Amino acid sequence: MKREYSWKSFLILWATQSLSQLGSAMTGFGLALWLYEKTGSALRTALLSVCSYAPYVLMSIFAGALSDRWDKKKTMLACDTLAACCSGAILLLLRAGALRPAHMYALNAVSGLMNTVQQPVGDVAMTLIVPRQGYQRASGLRSLSASLNTILHPVLATALYALAGMEGVIAVDLATFAAAFAALALFVSIPPVRRPASDEKLSLGRSAREGLAYLRKNGLILTLILFLAGVNFVASAFDAVLPPYVLSRPNGGRAALGAVTSCAGAATLAGSLLAAALPPPRDRIRVIYGAMLLSLSVENFMLAFLRTPGWWCLAQVIGWLPVPVMNANLDVILRTTIPPEIQGRVYACRNTLQFFTIPIGTFLGGLLVDRVWEPAMADAGGLWARLFGAGQGAGAALMMFLLGVLGVAVCLGFGRALKKYEYKEQ
Repeated sequence: MKREYSWKSFLILWATQSLSQLGSAMTGFGLALWLYEKTGSALRTALLSVCSYAPYVLMSIFAGALSDRWDKKKTMLACDTLAACCSGAILLLLRAGALRPAHMYALNAVSGLMNTVQQPVGDVAMTLIVPRQGYQRASGLRSLSASLNTILHPVLATALYALAGMEGVIAVDLATFAAAFAALALFVSIPPVRRPASDEKLSLGRSAREGLAYLRKNGLILTLILFLAGVNFVASAFDAVLPPYVLSRPNGGRAALGAVTSCAGAATLAGSLLAAALPPPRDRIRVIYGAMLLSLSVENFMLAFLRTPGWWCLAQVIGWLPVPVMNANLDVILRTTIPPEIQGRVYACRNTLQFFTIPIGTFLGGLLVDRVWEPAMADAGGLWARLFGAGQGAGAALMMFLLGVLGVAVCLGFGRALKKYEYKEQ
């Protein structure tokens, strides 16, 4: 069956879903502000992210199997609706003065579960409506919208939170959902995938195991996913260490943290434009490996040894600029290698294997800084003080250095494993 491709449908879907994602990100940021103001606990605030990520780790494999069976458009509409209901429930609890952390954790988990189902469905939908030669450009545009969200959502959420409170932030989120829902329902056509008749008889568990079986048979895809799992471990630990590092340094503070974070978003934006404009490289695997080696090494080492916000901003630019280029090339390899009829279940298995390291890295990053390296460096002098500074923040600087070493080790180890594979553009 020949599929009908439509850039118009993709652009409508991309634009409106990106808008809805911006609204959701604003709500997530606003809830973090609200919860921290109410509890003063960084741990309780961090648990919001943990509850969102937990469904990815626990349910992605089954969600992908379901996404291959279900109608893509109806599934996206249902997931969007249930996620919006979670935001609406928080709004009602706020107005009643009854919102508690436990409510937020539970609703974040439900919203995360909806995203767990929707994400592989959305990935397959893009494959179905974008022509093969447009995969890299489409991936670059998705990275572009993600980077714009990274830049905009803290600024917009903070301003709206100050003007209208948490209720105003959620109201904007619900408005962006309504726009995305209407656009998907009325103006986007997603062609069906013709699945083998044998698929209809597969149990959910068997269907999920087929996704894992495909990865076991395809060494290149499995190795790339495990490589990215290692990258995510280092990157998530970095994300946990960065705020205490910048806030506690003598030249740091809230303004410096905001500038450093904005530079990461701006670099991702520039990298997304670069990914969309670049011609296909000769060796996509080498691009993926080289981009991550540059990102994980230079950024961490610069932050470990340099102590002024200007250098920190430059480190963020160097660290984040290659990421969209890596993502675009990885996306092309996945879409051109994995058959569309099983992409949902394979992508879902990828989510579990690639992202399970994020909550682990986040937890260990914060734990090691608070309980190990900051106490160890509190009274450090001599060479240690010259390298990483003295007093508060020195332990975080040492942790940055160790993450740089670990990042280089991950890249070199998997780089050797990836050399035995060859990818040819189809």
